[in-house]
Amino acid sequence: MKHVRNFCIIAHIDHGKSTLADRLIQACGGVSDRDFHDQLLDSMDIEQERGITIKSNTITLSYKAADGVEYELNLIDTPGHVDFSHEVRRSLMSCEGALLLIDASQGVEAQTVANLYLALEYDLEVVPVINKIDLPSADPERVREQIDADLGLDPFEVVLASAKTGDGLDDVLEAIVSKLPAPKGNPDPEAPLQALIFDAEYDAYRGVILLVRIFQGRLRSGEAIKLMHTDADYQIEELGKLRLKRVPDKELLAGDVGYLIAGVKSVSDIDVGDTITHVNAPAAEPLPGYVPAKPVVFSSMYPMSSDKYIELGKALDKLKLNDASLTFQKDSSSALGFGYRCGFLGMLHLDVVQERLGREYDLSLLLTAPSVQYRVTTTDGVPRVLENPIEFPDPATIESVEEPYIKASVLMPDRYLGVVMELLLDKRASATKFSYLAVGRVELTCDVPLAEVLFDFYDRLKTITQGYGSFDYEVIDDRPTDVVKVDILVNGERVDALAMLVHREKARARALQACEQLHKHIPRQNIKIAIQGAIGRDIIARKTLSPYRKDVIAKCYGGDITRKRKLLEKQKAGKKRMRSFGSVEIPQEAFLAVLRTDTE
Repeated sequence: MKHVRNFCIIAHIDHGKSTLADRLIQACGGVSDRDFHDQLLDSMDIEQERGITIKSNTITLSYKAADGVEYELNLIDTPGHVDFSHEVRRSLMSCEGALLLIDASQGVEAQTVANLYLALEYDLEVVPVINKIDLPSADPERVREQIDADLGLDPFEVVLASAKTGDGLDDVLEAIVSKLPAPKGNPDPEAPLQALIFDAEYDAYRGVILLVRIFQGRLRSGEAIKLMHTDADYQIEELGKLRLKRVPDKELLAGDVGYLIAGVKSVSDIDVGDTITHVNAPAAEPLPGYVPAKPVVFSSMYPMSSDKYIELGKALDKLKLNDASLTFQKDSSSALGFGYRCGFLGMLHLDVVQERLGREYDLSLLLTAPSVQYRVTTTDGVPRVLENPIEFPDPATIESVEEPYIKASVLMPDRYLGVVMELLLDKRASATKFSYLAVGRVELTCDVPLAEVLFDFYDRLKTITQGYGSFDYEVIDDRPTDVVKVDILVNGERVDALAMLVHREKARARALQACEQLHKHIPRQNIKIAIQGAIGRDIIARKTLSPYRKDVIAKCYGGDITRKRKLLEKQKAGKKRMRSFGSVEIPQEAFLAVLRTDTE
């Protein structure tokens, strides 16, 4: 165990985690030059294109240190985006140490602080690494001061490196071996088995592949194992180490990180964070468990053509095999037909799932406006959890409504404080606190309703701070709110797919924006069309779509006015009849336009 190091790389988004992982794999001979490509551990097309890590990945490397000893390094790469912080949590649970990566030009950012606190929560040894020292705008000395002031870490322990050019890579590897501790735990192979499932992935031929960290005892191929949370028994078919490919082995010992295949059919059959033990000689208690990720953003997905509904269901089932945090259930709408109500971890998760459905399964989808879960207590005293605006009860029967709040943390240069404060006040922020960190940098923490940061908050923050502001959040609790259901009516008929739950103060603005977008995108008809926003029976916004008008009196040359009036009255009666029977078809582009928020 003393020659094993289990570590992960944590950082704010886009600080160079995947690039550093690539260089470490190359330096340790984990990949041949012919097989190498950038973002080696990012297996999805979307990860490669966007330069983001969505799913954490693991690889075992061999490294001969300066002291002549060969070490086994288990590297667990982690995502940087706040939506996937649950992936970071479960990676940290299986490690003893972490490399905290900080950009030499950007410095300490919001998720740098959040990830450090997470690492300290799991009692990990943290080695700060200043990356991108080759950039013209790099200022390592300023970043050292920030590490001391903002993070409270020793600035003299910092390792300087450039993952792009490979500078300082040997220093990083030596720091991993010398500064990070060896795995703790009982080294006796006969001790009762305790192994943590820290991740899982789906293979079409082998079923679910469990990624495990052995804390105590040993695992051998062919043994009968029990999952302690789900109380399910399985037989191990294969186990081994994760190099770039799976390398089978006879056994895994305490301190090892590896994989096992045991005939598990679906990722939803297991709990990530569960403890594996032997059926015959089980451990007394499971390892302190991982709290499962709960969806916070909800949206309904409908196929553009209704005959693709069954295909959408199958595609979501297949995605669920790989992504246990995705939830979905059947849903229907009078305007859009049959679809699925899905739960996501955040807006990036929603975006990634939508793009994967489009690419991997060739599905064109329509999404309803994302919403959060509201707790509604009616006059009969029964609390209900609602995530779909259609289920919102009659306002006369509502006693109270609560919505989820987040604790938001924004780090930025102090010159942007005024505009960021203005943005937060617009988003109904409360309990705002400032703390000045290093010179010229300020951290602003406040409580904000989750519904307010769903749409355009992150984009607007990046725009007004010229890219220097960074944002991190955690869901805290539910608080009373004044939420109303805004219905959109087209020609007097409610369009349930466009219904939204909005705070009363913003109801008129959101309704007006929806009416304006529909007015632009619904084609003109032969009759006048009223597009209205309403709360219950009260109309709060309206736009009128002018009709086409046939000139029925064009054939009258002169003559008595009564003849012209008669023709106009006849046309008027026809239009009235048409309005009472006619229905307006709303094009798909109109639905999409309403969902795009107007940042003005």
